[in-house]
Amino acid sequence: MLKLSKTTWIFLAAGIFVILCASLGMVYFQQDNEQSRLNEELILAQLRLKKSPAHQLDSQQEELESRLAKAGLQLKAAKNSLYQSTQSIEASDALFDLAEAHQVEVTEIDSPGTTTEELEGVTLSFLPLTVTVEGDVLNLIDFIYKWTHEYPTSVVQSAEITVPEPVEEEEETEEEKPSAVINLHIYTYEGD
Repeated sequence: MLKLSKTTWIFLAAGIFVILCASLGMVYFQQDNEQSRLNEELILAQLRLKKSPAHQLDSQQEELESRLAKAGLQLKAAKNSLYQSTQSIEASDALFDLAEAHQVEVTEIDSPGTTTEELEGVTLSFLPLTVTVEGDVLNLIDFIYKWTHEYPTSVVQSAEITVPEPVEEEEETEEEKPSAVINLHIYTYEGD
């Protein structure tokens, strides 16, 4: 498994963030142009209203309003996608900072992406993460404990600590470190 330094992770996260921002900026720009074009078509359709039969204009107006609403939904989805990417990067940074403070090493982070869940009748978005860390057992326990107290909007779903068997002195193999696999959800609520 390839181990990357914290600096490499930061540059990697920053690069991904820049690519996402550029992509979403292009989507936003295209959606904005589409919305402007549809607004112009709607204005032209309203001008033709005085010259064309009413039933024909009603169907054209409905079609244009439908297209305008669709463009608005696409723009909202693009903005939401950008927010979710930012949330993922912020969560990763917080994990690395806390791991460094507790002398454990984050060796792997995996996430399928942000999704939504309804809790007590409130729809929340959450970022599920599976994090693997290595270090001394007490530091691993302290890391998990501090994460749940410093980030109250996250919930540790499970934590599995693995302590390898001690290696006899005669064997010249690399000693495995204790590790923990932590499954957690980071919740956010943006309001209606």
